[in-house]
Amino acid sequence: MQQTELAVQLSPAINTAQATMSSELTASEIIQSRKITRRRKLVAFAFAAPLIIFVIMSFIAPIGTMLYRSVYHPTVAQLVPATLTALEQWDATKDQLPDDQVLNIFAVELRQLALDRRSGKLAEEINRSLPGSSSVIKSSARKLKKMDQGVLQSAGAEKLLSLKPQWQEVEIWRVIKKSGAVYTNSFYLTALDLMHNANGEVVNRDTQIYVKLYLKSLKIALLITLLTVVIGFPLSYYLATAPTKTANILMVFVLLPFWTSLLVRTTSWIALLQTNGVVNSVLQTLHVITEPLDMLYTQFSTVIAMTHILLPFMILPLYSVMKGIDPTYLRAAMSLGAKPIPAFIRIYLPMTLPGISAGALLVFIVSIGYYITPALVGGTDGQMISNIIAFHMQSSNNWELAAALGSLLLGAILLLYWMYDRLVGVSNIKLG
Repeated sequence: MQQTELAVQLSPAINTAQATMSSELTASEIIQSRKITRRRKLVAFAFAAPLIIFVIMSFIAPIGTMLYRSVYHPTVAQLVPATLTALEQWDATKDQLPDDQVLNIFAVELRQLALDRRSGKLAEEINRSLPGSSSVIKSSARKLKKMDQGVLQSAGAEKLLSLKPQWQEVEIWRVIKKSGAVYTNSFYLTALDLMHNANGEVVNRDTQIYVKLYLKSLKIALLITLLTVVIGFPLSYYLATAPTKTANILMVFVLLPFWTSLLVRTTSWIALLQTNGVVNSVLQTLHVITEPLDMLYTQFSTVIAMTHILLPFMILPLYSVMKGIDPTYLRAAMSLGAKPIPAFIRIYLPMTLPGISAGALLVFIVSIGYYITPALVGGTDGQMISNIIAFHMQSSNNWELAAALGSLLLGAILLLYWMYDRLVGVSNIKLG
């Protein structure tokens, strides 16, 4: 009896002790579990770190640099800093030259640039906004180089205005002041065929170049995408429905272009399409034509060569999707009374839309930024916006304009991809 009463009295204490041990054990297990989870995350991050570094170095950093270079242009500000500081007080909207003090400062700085052999860089920068000013700046710099600096500090304005009549025009001083901005949107305006007038308003340029090139590049890319769909769809369908041995042999021919150099494939089209090439020779031999056709260095040659090169990018996604479609769907539809063509359009074709959309997106994005093929076979008529970007980077050394053109091209592709994603998403919902 006493033992029973003692057990009853001690049971709350025992329960409390057990609960305490249980809670301590649970807390220990939680800490250990957190350590294991943290260790797994660190291991996963260590495995993913090389990929993250690669993406940053090869994708994010170049794009960020391109976006930054498209608005950052400190060249003129570094060449004539004192002149630009003095020009801040000058009203560029009035048809009045800057003060003599500003001209004196500019004459002294231009003389120093001539001595340092950097006047050509200033001439190049100003000439981009005001064509014809390069010779004015270079010849004036050569003459100022022979003059005494003390004379220029007091009478530089008189000497400068007497060298070239262009220095007496307000426009060249407006351009110098505008070009001195470290951060500017003028390159984006140029890429859109726009400019600032004397009052600072955005107006159209007299010559429309880049917008037409963007539209032509989009048209060529869309045409290539359409042609790859028209050619690749029946071929992919045959590969998906053919016996395995036949499909494997044909797939080798589809993948064969990937094993051949892009340069070789492009130059082969030059041999085929040139005036005395294979195509013209065969057509003349068959008396189909009497004179050679001008097929090379045209938009036609760009389209046909790029269609040939990018066709596998359409066939492979289509083939992978078609291979997974159960052929019994079509047989079931026709067994229920559907005609072959309506059954194919209403049953089979909607199931291939993921492959068509994936291939079309891949071909379009690759083709709109293509450079080598249009440069080799396109000529003047077949050039795309990527060739102009390369020209400004390699020949004119206008990296800022090239960066602005590339940024606008990137923005256009992202916009089109967003529209594509919305349209595909809506169509998938309707099909579902």
